[in-house]
This record gives sequence, structure tokens and C-alpha cells, in this order.
Amino acid sequence: MSTTIDHAHDGHDAHDHHPHGWQRWLFATNHKDIGTLYLWFSFAMLLTGGVLALGIRAELFQPGLQLFKPEFFNQLTTMHGLIMVFGAIMPAFVGFANWMIPLQIGAADMAFARMNNFSFWLLPPAAILLVSSFLVPGGATAAGWTLYAPLSTQMGIGMDMGIFAMHIMGASSIMGSINIVTTILNMRAPGMTLMKMPMFCWTWLITAYLLIAVMPVLAGAITMTLTDRHFGTSFFNAAGGGDPVMYQHIFWFFGHPEVYIMILPAFGIVSQIIPAFARKPLFGYASMVYATSSIAILSFIVWAHHMFATGMPVTSQLFFMYATMLIAVPTGVKVFNWIATMWRGSMTFETPMLFAVGFLFVFTMGGFTGLILAVTPVDIQMQDTYYVVAHFHYVLVAGSLFSLFAGFYYWGPKWTGFMYNETRGKIHFWASLITFNVTFFPMHFLGLAGMPRRYADYAAQFTDFNMIASIGAFGFGLSQVYFLFAVVLPAIRGGEKAADKPWDGAEGLEWTIPSPAPFHTFEVPPTVK
Repeated sequence: MSTTIDHAHDGHDAHDHHPHGWQRWLFATNHKDIGTLYLWFSFAMLLTGGVLALGIRAELFQPGLQLFKPEFFNQLTTMHGLIMVFGAIMPAFVGFANWMIPLQIGAADMAFARMNNFSFWLLPPAAILLVSSFLVPGGATAAGWTLYAPLSTQMGIGMDMGIFAMHIMGASSIMGSINIVTTILNMRAPGMTLMKMPMFCWTWLITAYLLIAVMPVLAGAITMTLTDRHFGTSFFNAAGGGDPVMYQHIFWFFGHPEVYIMILPAFGIVSQIIPAFARKPLFGYASMVYATSSIAILSFIVWAHHMFATGMPVTSQLFFMYATMLIAVPTGVKVFNWIATMWRGSMTFETPMLFAVGFLFVFTMGGFTGLILAVTPVDIQMQDTYYVVAHFHYVLVAGSLFSLFAGFYYWGPKWTGFMYNETRGKIHFWASLITFNVTFFPMHFLGLAGMPRRYADYAAQFTDFNMIASIGAFGFGLSQVYFLFAVVLPAIRGGEKAADKPWDGAEGLEWTIPSPAPFHTFEVPPTVK
């Protein structure tokens, strides 16, 4: 009897759970399909946010107002920030998590398959809400991506659409994070202890806890903004006894852990790729885990370094300055370990390794400018100049985005079954690295010379560096279009079939380097079995 029921049940499952065409994607509960959806969505948002960025750079190509009114220029800067953070970088890492975490821990799928589907399908409506706010009277919000009061309490309906979109995206993030935490803690293969997990799983476990902790804080900040706008409250209205600086405290209590949410999974990807192409186990696995955890904990006590110019007491300034500098220690540990992993390894430089090493070089520069901005008196001079813009783009573009590219080139053959074209991958890398630096390096000089950010016009002495930056930006944008048409689409359509272990070479190299590393000396790099 039971056998018959089982067979009938299997048949029913086979009929129901393998829909084709559009239904396969709409009703997807398979972690790989959902990962793919996240990656395509985030790439579409990357291009959308990129078009806005090119609008900004086109306006700033020379002094004077060429293309846009200042109000629209500020809408561009605001929406570029919101789309890139909430639409491009975060969903891309969640896509990687969906694809790789079950494979790396030996789980059949994510813990909550239906919730996984729901957390993805919340994103497209939120994105449509966000982008279509350009079309309503008054346009999109122009309060900056941080949505500071009192500006955000004065804007038109576009601001409400933005708030609603961020609520939906926040709900999506929280559900995705609960799913990741549950999957990692409950569904590991027998024998895989936490300290044997691949680094990517560790970084995502920590990131997911950060998301669960801080997304409700953002929801609180934007809900209070909403009630100030429409329901007569005065949370941030000084005339009614509120405090606009309180908004900044609440927002940055979310905002600073948020920047680590956008970089920790990147650390995980790079920690997988460097050992693979150095053909050595990751140096200092345990210290990497502790460093990642330390960064996450410290990220909660440094938020007000974004607020040195708001007139806080000197004691507070000192505390936030030193706490911020403290984060450089675990970050330095990670960079040291990556370099030690490469040291005397049998390195080859295929595209994933190029992006990983490029990440290391440029992210470290972004880290150093961050350390400079942590110094209170320096920050008070640089605050809201292009130096800050240069700093966070070095961390976010050359950090998060380069690691995403590295991860795509590394795991892409596993996902698609086909190898990408190595030459085109290298062209994409060099084009991206060079144009990125041409775009953002001059911004350090602009900031040091005092050019403020978020202005549609500027004094004539800033012209040359702005022209260079704008040319670089268009080059960078074209490099990503090249990536789509010359690398991604051909790799999906077919081409050279990927081997079982695409990065095998002479060594018995696997997708995930077993961790922690076996004991070794630096005289003889071990072969990873």
C-alpha cells in the first residue's frame, strides 16, 4: 500500500514541480533558479544605476549647466545610490548565496524554498516603484541616498514611492537572511562542522546576522520620516520638538553595518578564489573567521564617523575616530592572509584570479582612504567632498563589484556548464580596472582641492579632473556592456564545455578548497587533494 502511495506521490511531484517556460521562473523553488533570477535582476539594476551615473558624469564633463537642472541632477545622484546599493550589489550577493551555499555545505536546497521564491519576487515590484518615481509630479526624491531630514520631509510623492520600495526590499533582505542562517546552521552535511565550512559560507552567515539586525532599523527611520510627512508627527522636525540629527544617528546605525553587508560576501568569494589559483590552502582559516566576526561586531559602534561635522562633543569624536581605526586591524589581518596564501604558491592568472588580485589592490587603496577619513579633523575638511566619493567607490565598485565579477568567472562554468572565453574575460578585466581608476582616482584630487559632491556645477579650476573622470566613467560603462554581450551571453548559449573541475590544471583542485588547511611549511607548497 505505502509503495503505491509513494509512487503516486512521486508521479504527482514530477508533474507539479518541474514546470517549464515562464512558470519555471515564476514558481521557482530551486535554489539554482532563484540564484539565477537574483543575478539577472541585479545585473539589470546595475545597468540602470549605471545609466544614471553616466548622466551625472555627462553633466559634470564641463562647468556650467549643460543637460540637467540642478533638481534633476540631485534626483540622479539619489536614485543612483539607492539603485546600486539595494538593487544591484545586495541582490547580486544573495544570488551567489543561493547558488553556492547549498552546494558548498552539501544541502539539497535552501531551508525555506517558498520563502526563497517570495523574497526574490518582492524585488522587481520594489525596483519598478523606485525607478518609476522619476515619472510622478516632482520627480524622484532628491534628498540623497541617505534621505536626510529635513529634505526628505519636504519632497513630493516620489519620496513616498522610494520609502515604500525600500520597505519591500528590506523585507526581502530579512527573509533571505533568515533562510541563509537556517540553511547554514541546520543543513550542513554530516561531519561538516562550522570551522570546516568554506569561507564564503562563513562570510554569508555573518552577513545574514547583520542584515537581520539592521534592516528593521532602516525601516524605523523611513517609517518615522513617513509619519513626519503625512501624519503630523515631529520626530525630525525641530519646530515640533524633534531633531533632524536624530535621523542621522538612526540611519547610520543601519548604514554602517550596511557597508560591511556589501563587502563581507566579497571577502568570502576572494577567500575561495585566491587559494584555488595559488594552489595552496587558505592561510590562517581560523583567523579569517575571527577577523570577519570582529569586523561585523565593530561595525555597530562606529556609525557616527559619518557625522563628525554635525557638532558632536569632542569625547564622542575621539571614541568614533578610534573605534573606526580599530576596524583596520581585522581588515589588515584578512589582507595579510590573502597575500600569505599567494606567497610562493604556483599561481596562474586566469580571469577570476585577475579580478581577485585587482580587488585586493584597489580595495586596499579604498581602505587606506577610509582610514584617512576616520581622523576627525581631516574628515571635517573632507566631509561631503569628492574625496569621500572616491573612497567609497574604491571600496564598493572595486570591492563588491570586482569580487562579483571574480565569482562569476570562477563559478560560472559550474552554473552554465560552459567555459567563458578567457581572452574576452581578460579584456573585460583590464578595461574595467583601467577605466575604474581613470574615473575615480582623480576624484581624490578634486576632493582635496575642495570640490563638494552633489552639485550640478563647479568652479573652473576643477574642469580637467572632471573631464578625465567622465571619460573614464563612459569607458567603465561600456566595459560592462562588453561583459554582457561578449562574455555572459556566449557562455550561457554554449561554447566550450566546462570540464568536471574547470580549474583543475596539474593539481587536483576542487571547487571549494577544503578548510581548515592541513599543516604545511612554506618551503614546499602542498598539492590540494
